[in-house]
Amino acid sequence: MLNPDISINLLRAAETAGLNASAPPQQEMLDGWLIRLSPGKAKRSRCINALAQGRLPLADMLTRCRLAFEAAGLPLVLRLTPFTQPADLDQQLARLAWAYFDDTRVMLRPDLAGLPPSSLPAGCALQPVNHAEYAQAVGQLRGSSVTEISAHAERMQRAPVRYEGALLKRDDGKLLACGQFVREDRLVGLYDILTVPEHRGQGLGQALCTRLLALAREQGASSAYLQVNADNLAARSVYARLGFVDGYSYHYRTPDLASVY
Repeated sequence: MLNPDISINLLRAAETAGLNASAPPQQEMLDGWLIRLSPGKAKRSRCINALAQGRLPLADMLTRCRLAFEAAGLPLVLRLTPFTQPADLDQQLARLAWAYFDDTRVMLRPDLAGLPPSSLPAGCALQPVNHAEYAQAVGQLRGSSVTEISAHAERMQRAPVRYEGALLKRDDGKLLACGQFVREDRLVGLYDILTVPEHRGQGLGQALCTRLLALAREQGASSAYLQVNADNLAARSVYARLGFVDGYSYHYRTPDLASVY
């Protein structure tokens, strides 16, 4: 479902920007479908995005995709959005008994004017880091494998858009939170916003996001988007306080849910 109060052009721009930001080196087009085969943890980078209705029958497409994912040692996963083609693909996969999982919201703030003050807590500072350092910090917080951390760093390094990551640390060097943004023209996306578990509930995530949005606005951004699991109510509440609203949702389907986790 698309939010009727947000311009369809902005919604489509957020979807395109999200695809660009999650582009891994291991991707190819197959008859209108974007096949991504990253060994990383982010499902957006190891799934199929059906961008256009091709000429091949669905059964043939799924067979070709299955072989590609098997060769890469990955579970077969397809991402479904309001922009997916054919428009009834989700229903077709449901009839094939493909499992539905990971309901996700794309939230937007159409106008970055009027952001709250971007001050950080006393005794804290934002430390810019390179891709490898950021992937390492995020990977440790998520419990990612060495392969997944390496794939994350590679994806950021080779992405068609520029990632800017930073660690929020106390003056004594202790990590409190991390976050990064990707600006594409006047649209900025927030990614990998994480707070160290023992420091959650202290407003650090909100302060960090506010600072990142302010930095992106200084570079020319005027609108923002982010992606968050629908059941992550704590994060969605933080983003709502920052002026983000649901723009649209997406989810995934797979023929073998046990292989995904």
